Amino acid sequence: MVAAGAGHGELARQLELGIESLDLELDRDAQSRLLQHLALLEKWNRVHNLTAIRDKTKAISVHLLDSLAVAPFVTGKRVLDAGSGGGFPGIPIAIARPDVRVTLLDSNHKKCAFLKQAIVELGLNNAGVVCERVEAWRPAERLDFIVSRALAEIAEVIALVGHLLAPGGVIAAMKGIHPFEEIERVPPGFHVRQVHALAVPGLGAERHLVLIERI
Repeated sequence: MVAAGAGHGELARQLELGIESLDLELDRDAQSRLLQHLALLEKWNRVHNLTAIRDKTKAISVHLLDSLAVAPFVTGKRVLDAGSGGGFPGIPIAIARPDVRVTLLDSNHKKCAFLKQAIVELGLNNAGVVCERVEAWRPAERLDFIVSRALAEIAEVIALVGHLLAPGGVIAAMKGIHPFEEIERVPPGFHVRQVHALAVPGLGAERHLVLIERI
């Protein structure tokens, strides 16, 4: 693990090794954009307090690699990051999966301003921002893959985003330890298709991705 206050080269190496560990293939440009996202977040964080993680080394694992671990499970073409905050997991997914269109949704105007700036500076043509409460948003097209990271308990996530899900679509809830009790409370009309244990390099904590679909 790279020490706190690590330089750009060390951070780049940590990210590269993490991507290899996740068995992903991202070119140098994609890796550079990921690090640029973190740098931009750090810059804005001094004023707007977008994230509690201030150690760059920790942020590689907690933000970037944790988000990238979800990328292989993304299905369909229209992806929603519900409650995007600082852009996780939506921006890393957009960088890793240029074949999909990612909508970053958040109701906080400062966070939305950051997300819009990040999209411009990173040159992400496959991402957009919606500043709206998730339960109130009514897009023209429904979404194929809706991911939430620490948004709420699974049943509440389904209640908030269920109306946005396209036929055959998937809701993906990012969780820590295996959420057995939350899964038991999944509402009628939905079921858990799969639970994937994710090995996030450098995180030192359990991570699970719960994939939910309509019955």
